[in-house]
Amino acid sequence: MTPGNNGASTPEDDDPFGYLYADGQARGAQPPSGSYGYPNAVNRARPVGERQYGQQTQQAPQARTAQYGQVPQQGYGQPQGGPGQPNAHYQAPESFSGGGPQTTRQQGHGNGGGGRGRGPNTKGLLIGAIAVVAAVVIGISVAMLGGDDGDDASGDNTGASTTPTTGESADPSPSASKSKEADSAELPKADAKTLLLGGTAAIASDVPGAKSEGGFYVGNFNSVGSSVTWKIENLAKAGKYRLYVQYGVPGVDANATLVVNGTAQSRPLNLENFSKSPKGDYAKGWQNTWALVSLNKGTNEIKIACNEGNQCDANLDQLYLTGANEEG
Repeated sequence: MTPGNNGASTPEDDDPFGYLYADGQARGAQPPSGSYGYPNAVNRARPVGERQYGQQTQQAPQARTAQYGQVPQQGYGQPQGGPGQPNAHYQAPESFSGGGPQTTRQQGHGNGGGGRGRGPNTKGLLIGAIAVVAAVVIGISVAMLGGDDGDDASGDNTGASTTPTTGESADPSPSASKSKEADSAELPKADAKTLLLGGTAAIASDVPGAKSEGGFYVGNFNSVGSSVTWKIENLAKAGKYRLYVQYGVPGVDANATLVVNGTAQSRPLNLENFSKSPKGDYAKGWQNTWALVSLNKGTNEIKIACNEGNQCDANLDQLYLTGANEEG
């Protein structure tokens, strides 16, 4: 039995719509002309143009016979009647020859030429649904987190933790820098008047700018045999220290011999004109220099002397110690 043949013994063996498919048309299937393609079928076609509108039966004008597969021109695209009024140009689909106009089917992807319509895009719908659910979950999570923060901010705070934060300390202790400052402050320091003088060295105050108390300094140092001696007592620990010397020169470089606990250092104490002060101006020549020295715990003696070969035209102001890695 092939689609479109009407010789089947039973209706279920026949395909009343074989003329709609390519294989049925290839076998000569034709659209039905009375009944729907199989014997003894009930003809449900309504008389042409007969329609019920309220309680009245209207007869539409005679329709022009349409060719198979064409849309009849009469009655379509014309203005419709008012509400409750019949459309004079309307024709029932079954009034046309060959049944209703053939519906063009969209060929689905992957079908074997049967012309069957493509189903809904379920994949796109599924992705959209998942995106909506994800957005709702994220929104709820953000709202819950925001609510927790707000409660903490506006709450009683009576149960706030007393644990110290990073910037606090449960047991405060001085920082490393403060410890260094404390160590430096505890190291000994000597003004000009506390130094033991030798040779022609003498206390003076006529050149302004000295840092010693009262503006005093040691002058007349520019002669062989002149010296200043600083006796340090009760040094907390042995080790290397920086010996700073505050001095003033008249715009020229100078130097002296440094003696630590009776031993002269191999290098002279550099009293260079680092500030590039003008020549002959002692008041503008105040600056400082330092030398690394090794001291004992307890008592030590530091001597600055003007010996043979030294250029000693300088005024001496203050002497003090710092740690070996600290700047004065």
